[in-house]
Amino acid sequence: MLAARARKGSDALHLDEIDTPEPGPQDVLVKVASAGLAPGMMTLLAQGAFTHLPTTLGHEAAGTVVATGDEAGTVAVGTRVRVHPSLNCRACAYCRSDRDMMCPQQALIGHAAFSDGPLPLYERYHDGGLAEYIRVPHWLVDPLPDNVSFDVGAKVHDLANAVRALKLADLPLGSTLVVTAATGTMGTATITLARHFGVARLILVGRSAERLRAVSRLAGGVATDLVALEELPATWAEDGGLTRALRRLAPRGADAVLDFIPEGPATSQALAALTTGGALVHMGANPSPLTLPTAAVMVNCWRVIGTRACTRTDAQQVLTLLARNALRADELITHRYPLTEAAEAVAALRSRTEPLWMVVVNP
Repeated sequence: MLAARARKGSDALHLDEIDTPEPGPQDVLVKVASAGLAPGMMTLLAQGAFTHLPTTLGHEAAGTVVATGDEAGTVAVGTRVRVHPSLNCRACAYCRSDRDMMCPQQALIGHAAFSDGPLPLYERYHDGGLAEYIRVPHWLVDPLPDNVSFDVGAKVHDLANAVRALKLADLPLGSTLVVTAATGTMGTATITLARHFGVARLILVGRSAERLRAVSRLAGGVATDLVALEELPATWAEDGGLTRALRRLAPRGADAVLDFIPEGPATSQALAALTTGGALVHMGANPSPLTLPTAAVMVNCWRVIGTRACTRTDAQQVLTLLARNALRADELITHRYPLTEAAEAVAALRSRTEPLWMVVVNP
């Protein structure tokens, strides 16, 4: 089969012909119809977070079960499924309390490992979904409702990440929510889901005013304000211009910030725009240090929360919303590529020279 692979000593994506995997006793083999792309996987690859190379990339996949092992439970051949990529032990205190992304064995199929300890599941199931077929343990497939396309099924993981961030914000009804990097994958997912979490007002932060106007239509009737970084004074990064812009729109402060900024001072400046007791939930892997004194966090009773992934419960809640047509996500898929153009797709997603919300590859 054809697969998009990472190789040892290379930070590029390679198209290789490899053997189609054979399912073990507890496995299912899925013929991939759609695989999601995330730009962060190439950054993690360059950082050495992929501990088993060569490997097939891609932690988001949906397709049809074509073979099962003898101990694969009730999963039937022909079932339309999405693959839940989070590998974990299923038995520790984290896994038993809906915090399975914190499991010591947590790793993502086709993506990175998050522990230096033994990872027996990742060793076996590190190959991901940017291929014609993927082999996964039977307990990590979720049936797709008939009204949910494979493309949306492949992106359930990103929608579930947004659900996790919204839950962690612990928003009051009628809340004001700031979303940074609002024109990216996680930003658009959050905007689409905000109305389900009692948000009454969104303040969307992004580089481009034009792109912000385009994503604002996803808000589903929630009042929306826009802050384009390109329209702030040129010195905003040095003198707190983003904080001032947010405070003008929400003088008493925002109830929460969902921060997907990958770098720079916007995270700290958004934090400073919170109301007393507000929360900043960060999921952007921003390496820049927070520049506010810790005393400010104490005095304002702010909560700063990091999260690296969703849980299985989050994903199942997204599937329920989709099945009931309470959530429509098809318009979030803005770009589709064949597997033979996977490298071009990754390059486009990383450069973002054109507007991209969610990107999928169709083998």
